Amino acid sequence: MLVTGGSGFIGTNFISKAISKGHIIYNIDNLSLFSKDNNKKNKNYTFEKIDIRHKESLTEIINKFKPNKIVHMAAESHVDNSILNPENFITTNILGTFNILQASLEFFKGKNSENNFCFHHISTDEVYGSLEKNENAFTENSKYKPNSPYSASKAGSDHLVRAWQKTYGLPCIITSCTNNFGPFQHPEKFIPVVIINGILKNNIPIYGTGKNIRDWIYVEDHVEALISIMEKNLRDKTYLIGANSEKENTEIVDVICKVLDEVWDTSYSHKDLKSFVKDRLGHDFRYSINSQLIQDEVKWKPKNDFFNGIQKTVNWYLINKFWWMEILNFK
Repeated sequence: MLVTGGSGFIGTNFISKAISKGHIIYNIDNLSLFSKDNNKKNKNYTFEKIDIRHKESLTEIINKFKPNKIVHMAAESHVDNSILNPENFITTNILGTFNILQASLEFFKGKNSENNFCFHHISTDEVYGSLEKNENAFTENSKYKPNSPYSASKAGSDHLVRAWQKTYGLPCIITSCTNNFGPFQHPEKFIPVVIINGILKNNIPIYGTGKNIRDWIYVEDHVEALISIMEKNLRDKTYLIGANSEKENTEIVDVICKVLDEVWDTSYSHKDLKSFVKDRLGHDFRYSINSQLIQDEVKWKPKNDFFNGIQKTVNWYLINKFWWMEILNFK
């Protein structure tokens, strides 16, 4: 498998799991969020620093490695950053996806159409916009209604993948997943922000009223779903991946504080650190995913419930303080 963006949060977890299952991985990443690759050295693993906005490099790597699968994870992904600097999201998520699609198509047409080749595009439920509290969950047939520069750029990349599959016959899979959490998630993301501020006894910021709802999945379950799809050599399908675990943001904070009270500092309540701040621009109210299709066709379902996943995540950030302190430039 050739993986783009494999040094990020989901990519790091995906590569670790794929190697443990015997897959050979070539990872390309421009390390825009991290100063170094997070994956451990292994005889079945190769890393090269490459930016997907440079098509010539992509073509060279693909022709050298000759992958059966290309797993396209590389993306700018933080909504707040997309509001402040949307240009990076357009150039990476849309133009970068165009480049990797073109390089993949050239490789596929060059006598590589019989090796179960597939282009697997990793997307997000945010392309479908926002739901009200009582609306039905997103399905594979939901209409696209992106609301942020990030989700709009991911929607654009989804449309490109579909067009390259329909027009040029490039075998493709699109998977859209709900909010992930777990080891190696960047410290700027919501759950790491709560954990790290709790560890440091800083205020824990919560946007608006804290009533916004997300469907959460432990990252290990997400990557198991991706590998299951790839190992079945499925093509030309879209799957939504979720864990049926909707939580309000305040509920998330309270659960994390409860775990920190038990495993980190029992002398006071971490809930006292909660601080409500001005809401994010265009803040989507609710995401929810119906993942019945992947459960029926791929025979996958999540193994971790939310509380179990949070316990493992908090413990990981406690054990690996050096990792996030280095990213946050702690002295």
